[in-house]
Amino acid sequence: MLKSLKTELVTWSPTFSVGIKLIDDQHKELLKLTNDLFNHCIGDEKAERMYFQKVIHSAVSYIKVHFATEEKIMLKTNFPGYAEHKKQHDSFILTIVDQAKTFEEARQFSLSTITKFLKNWILEHIAISDKQYFDYFRKIATRKEDGRLSIAEEDIKSGA
Repeated sequence: MLKSLKTELVTWSPTFSVGIKLIDDQHKELLKLTNDLFNHCIGDEKAERMYFQKVIHSAVSYIKVHFATEEKIMLKTNFPGYAEHKKQHDSFILTIVDQAKTFEEARQFSLSTITKFLKNWILEHIAISDKQYFDYFRKIATRKEDGRLSIAEEDIKSGA
C-alpha cells in the first residue's frame, strides 16, 4: 500500500514572523491547520464532511485562543489599532462559525472553499494587520542585552 504524501498549501516563512515567539508559534499552528484541511480535500464529499465535523470545533477554539492572545497583548501595550484588529478577528470567527452552521444544516458544503478562505485570510491578516502591531511593539520595546526585544511596563507608558 502506498502512503499518501502530505502537501503544503502554504509554508511558514520568516517573512510571516511578527517577532513574538508565542504569536509566531500560534501562526505556525494555523498554517498547519490550513495544510491539514487542504490534504483532506480529496473530492469525496462524504469523507470531507466527516473530517470537517471532526475538526471544526477544536479549530474554532484554537483560533479563538490565538485571537485572545493577540488582543491581550494589544490591550496591555495600548496598541492604537486594537479596535479595528478586534473587528477583523470577530468577523473572521463569524464567517467560520457560519461555515460550520452551513455544514451542520447540510446545505452546500465545500472543504476546498473553506480551506482557500482560511489560507487567504490568515496570510493577508499576518502580512498586513499583524505586522502593524509588530511594528508598534518594536517602536516601544526595550532591547535586552542578548538582543531580544522586551516590552516592560515603562515601555508601555512611554509608548502610549
